[in-house]
Amino acid sequence: MRYSKNRKIAAASAGLILCMALKPLPVYAEEGNVLPAAGVASVLETTLSTEEYIELAQQAEGAAWGYTNIGIANVESGNLNVRESPSTDGKMVGKMPKDSACEVLEVADGWAHIKSGEVEGYVNTDYLLVGPDAKLKANEIVRTVVVVKGDGLNVREQPDTESAILTQVASGEEMDYLETLDGWIKVAVDADEAYVSAEYVTVEEKLDTAITMTELLYGQGVSDVRVDLVEYAKQFVGNRYVWGGTSLTKGADCSGFVLSVFKKYGISLPHHAASQAGYGTKITAGDLQPGDLIFYGNSRGSINHVAIYIGGGQVVHASNERTGIKISNYKYRSPVKYVRILQD
Repeated sequence: MRYSKNRKIAAASAGLILCMALKPLPVYAEEGNVLPAAGVASVLETTLSTEEYIELAQQAEGAAWGYTNIGIANVESGNLNVRESPSTDGKMVGKMPKDSACEVLEVADGWAHIKSGEVEGYVNTDYLLVGPDAKLKANEIVRTVVVVKGDGLNVREQPDTESAILTQVASGEEMDYLETLDGWIKVAVDADEAYVSAEYVTVEEKLDTAITMTELLYGQGVSDVRVDLVEYAKQFVGNRYVWGGTSLTKGADCSGFVLSVFKKYGISLPHHAASQAGYGTKITAGDLQPGDLIFYGNSRGSINHVAIYIGGGQVVHASNERTGIKISNYKYRSPVKYVRILQD
């Protein structure tokens, strides 16, 4: 069955055709054959002849989100390994979280040579969407973010310079975009909704990219239990945020994520960030070791978020429903307390 003219027009008006832009894609079609779908629900699941597909793809040809040949990590959970050479024996140079994007430089013998953020290497094509399916998936998952232009940006509870400051955010850090108001941008900071002055930020569309091995390292002289806890926590990057949840695979909120990670190591914590802050020993930023907890709050000192320090100036945390479990700079917003739970 072929697409009718009316169905072509409907698809174009819905913006689907714009998602299919790529250079010629011989891996998807042979002359005269019908193209199958490949890994993501799309217009390709409705039979489309080779000629029609090529015509529509060429109409939409061009770069999108800064990529000319986009690929999307297609893993059920966790991360797609990026290796130095096209082999399972190749040295690990980074990891692509689920649904993160890359530029596909070349594909050969089941491996794709990719560049994603600061990571360049090879990934197994069994776990990578390419071609029109990657474009369609990217269109589905792309996020609108607010990027801070200056250090110490005040994030306020209301769109008013007299409103209380929820936190401060450093230059270059990102927050999820919610809405544009008169001179203000409504943003999500972890699970809170807040406001920033439009003068000091830019609004951009973004796809997540690979995590470098440096971001995944925990540092030197760290005890085995801390190394193990941090590695255990990081394997859930990319999984869902669920308010009130404690499942590392099906969804957790910030304190539920911390609770469940520490539970594996025989440590019982309450399911509330402010309550967790009362456990263990208070430390300073200079004392931080992987496995310690960092708490965040508002200008009044009320704690409303918790993350696990993983070394190298990074934390892993369940941020919000839009971004799930992720790795961030530990100063992505102003910390209010540092706590040591592991006494080793």
